[in-house]
Amino acid sequence: MTQETGGFAALGLHPHILAALTAVGYEEPSPIQAQAIPVILAGHDMIGQAQTGTGKTAAFALPLLSKIDPAKREPQVLILAPTRELALQVATAFETYSKQMPGVNVVAVYGGAPMGPQLKAIRQGAQVIVATPGRLVDHLRRDEKVLSTIQHLVLDEADEMLKLGFMDDLEIIFEAMPESRQSVLFSATLPHSIRAIAEKHLREPQHIKIAAKTQTVSRIEQAHLMIHADQKTNAVLRLLEVEEFDALIAFVRTKQATLDLAAALEAKGFKAAALNGDIAQAQRERVIDSLKDGRLDIVVATDVAARGIDVPRITHVFNVDMPYDPESYVHRIGRTGRAGRDGRALLLVTPRERRMLQVIERVTGQKVGEVKLPNPQQVLDARIKKLTASLAPLVADAEASHGDLLDRLTADIGCSPRALAAALLKKATNGQALDLASVEREQPLVPGVGAPRERRERDTDRGGERGEYRERRAPMPLAEGRVRCRTALGNRDGIAAKNLLGAILNEGGLAREAIGRIQIRETFSLVELPEEGLDRLLGKLKDTRVAGKALKLRRYRED
Repeated sequence: MTQETGGFAALGLHPHILAALTAVGYEEPSPIQAQAIPVILAGHDMIGQAQTGTGKTAAFALPLLSKIDPAKREPQVLILAPTRELALQVATAFETYSKQMPGVNVVAVYGGAPMGPQLKAIRQGAQVIVATPGRLVDHLRRDEKVLSTIQHLVLDEADEMLKLGFMDDLEIIFEAMPESRQSVLFSATLPHSIRAIAEKHLREPQHIKIAAKTQTVSRIEQAHLMIHADQKTNAVLRLLEVEEFDALIAFVRTKQATLDLAAALEAKGFKAAALNGDIAQAQRERVIDSLKDGRLDIVVATDVAARGIDVPRITHVFNVDMPYDPESYVHRIGRTGRAGRDGRALLLVTPRERRMLQVIERVTGQKVGEVKLPNPQQVLDARIKKLTASLAPLVADAEASHGDLLDRLTADIGCSPRALAAALLKKATNGQALDLASVEREQPLVPGVGAPRERRERDTDRGGERGEYRERRAPMPLAEGRVRCRTALGNRDGIAAKNLLGAILNEGGLAREAIGRIQIRETFSLVELPEEGLDRLLGKLKDTRVAGKALKLRRYRED
């Protein structure tokens, strides 16, 4: 494959960058890349408004690598990302694009990993730093000159950074860099807080906006299914019986849920795998490659782990767990309907999530119609249809090639051809009887949900986005696999839920989905954390400070 005239070559990128793009098979820039690359190359500050999946990482990585001086062994580019997973993903992208540039080094700086090797890599002259704000501030406390040579700054997913409570850390980082730097900000949305940052820290930024949300989802058929939370796995299994899909991504909120659902699908014969923040990059790449070439048909993923997945054969997205906000919903369903193809997105909705469904419809400007759980007759028809499709191609020449064998077997066994055919069908279906009675005997599912529990569930699930609870709420029953931990920090210390969330995410190395409810009280706070690996997690957090005070999380004994 050669790089043709035009495309990336017309954007003014360094020849070494063009060689790396050719090696990975990139041919034409995406809209955000075509617009952003010339602006960044020209040295302008910029605000880029683009959704995940539009190629925004390359939009800033390619021009900034073209501006780096490999001969200078000092930090020149800083990328700030809200989570460890995204920081690692961006760092990997920089390493890929710089493979043809001798002397360029990239370091990822994030919580949950030893600080020594990170600081050593910076001091040894890594030109590109990709960091989470909390851990970078920790390094600045050790060495306030760490960022003194930065010439280019990128805030990636700035809106997510502010949601996680990093505003104070960002101000510390801004102060530690030269004022003459070039600053680029990428965000899916531009709330007032983001605009305030731009006004204060960017110089006459150029504004680029790509792909409104309604355009992103317009070609995707959307539907929702009302279901109780404890019926989700069985509902997914039944839906997969009747849905005709090529490849599918199922989104859930937690790492454990990816493993549980993937195991349930594999047990039923589906080619499925889990994808979450604990999965190493090499294994992640193998999963995606397997999805691309058909060795896998289903990937069960968390939001962060699915970022950057672009597999054209994905025809369906199942939102098994409700996303946290409408933007996440748009990001999720954008994994299908790629390259002009049609796609189908299905959302499972529990009674207390009806309001979020209404919000999604309002933001996307589209009605998400309701579907019903397939009844036993539909499931039976789908199974017979699949069996028919698998046998039909074999019938044409079967008598010519196996007719004599059929005669011999019926003679040797002493049975009719019909009896032998029935025995072979039984073997082909693993003994599964394809009749209505057998389907009806399988674990039943309530076809819909009523209203009696709705108000009770809704009333106990208020308190803010991402499970943040106010002091007046009594402790709720813990979800399976979670424990409640206590810190002596509370309202009197000026602590908000977002402060605790940001600290635990970055210092503990957790994905956002792993943290449950956070309840802030006057003199202490409660946080729900995964029971598995809790001691190791608390060990990571033992020196963590929030708002200048020690976090000191401990397991909470409610008895």
